[in-house]
Amino acid sequence: MSRKFKRWDSAQHLKSREDMAAYLEACLEEGDPELITHALGVIAKAKGMSELAKETGLGRESLYKALAPGAKPRFETVYKVIRALGIQLHAA
Repeated sequence: MSRKFKRWDSAQHLKSREDMAAYLEACLEEGDPELITHALGVIAKAKGMSELAKETGLGRESLYKALAPGAKPRFETVYKVIRALGIQLHAA
């Protein structure tokens, strides 16, 4: 008997703002820019890419491309996403 496995989707498990913050914090601690970009994409998907597109003024397809694995988005794009997600950057 063959089994079909569902692909793990982290976005389905980010239900609250606290979940999203904890997920991003864990990825930031790793210090890998690609992982951080991936985390922003997962959080964006959990929030809703269409809603995020409206809030950033970017196209939904552009957001998917910018936050896709291996993408190298411009800081301007990342910053718009961060702001739309309600994330604050702090200098320590």
